[in-house]
Amino acid sequence: MGKKQIGLTRSRAIYGYLFILPFILGFLLFMIKPLYQSFMMSLSDVEISKEGFKSTLNHFANYKRAFLVDPEFNRMLVESVSQMFYRSLATIVFSFFVAMLLNQEFKGRAVARSIFFLAVILSSGVLVGIEYNNTLMQELKATIEEYGNGNTITQVLEDVLLTNTGGVNGPSEKVFKILFDIIDSIYDVAMASGIQIIIFISGLQNISNSMYEAADMEGCTSWEKLWKITVPMISPLMLVCWIYTIVDFFMKTDNKIMEKINTQMVSQLNYGYSSALAWIYFAVCMLLIGISSLIISKVVYNYD
Repeated sequence: MGKKQIGLTRSRAIYGYLFILPFILGFLLFMIKPLYQSFMMSLSDVEISKEGFKSTLNHFANYKRAFLVDPEFNRMLVESVSQMFYRSLATIVFSFFVAMLLNQEFKGRAVARSIFFLAVILSSGVLVGIEYNNTLMQELKATIEEYGNGNTITQVLEDVLLTNTGGVNGPSEKVFKILFDIIDSIYDVAMASGIQIIIFISGLQNISNSMYEAADMEGCTSWEKLWKITVPMISPLMLVCWIYTIVDFFMKTDNKIMEKINTQMVSQLNYGYSSALAWIYFAVCMLLIGISSLIISKVVYNYD
């Protein structure tokens, strides 16, 4: 690597650190102390009195309770991780497919892109909160689920394939149930794909047309161009989108573990135990991000 290339790499690194500097400063100034207090609460029995919070260290009793005593936390954690995996995979595939379509030249492309970007707006915290706290919307949703779920196409297919015929058993049955769950949650997948679609479109637009022209001259098919040019050139952004999707899934307010943490903290005022659950959840999230990054980075094509 020449001196010019080293200087360019160093300048890019400096610009990158300057770009995230406000976040780093904000984290150090406003987040370190609350994180420390939350971790200490997770190691303590917290009582509320007129003087305020009173903490008594119990070491890892809250963590032992979560893994060894709580009858539902382990099950909820395993279910959450499994749902995160296949729903995040479905989100990445869906967003990449839509980005490929929206990157094509056709009339009304700007309108189509705006429609898909509405998923970002509609899934924002404000609108989700309005829907969550709206009694009428909740009753309407409950009515639809009560009278509509039994007649869905996926429910009919599931009854035919998994119940009536008796022809699908073992691992195949689990695969079909996962597929049915993905189909039933296609609305959630589409709502969670807005940012990923934008990232993929930006990456697709940065691929030089000369690469596709050279492939056409060599007689490559569209399928070959997809796997030999598009996917390798876009692979670094797949890692970014995957990490973002994992974090977004774990932060959803309708997540069962998030609901359990909020219940322990708000309804039962059990700050010590809720803090322990939150730290366990955070550790699992970071572990999955680390493992995923390590695996995906092995197949990422890096180019200058």
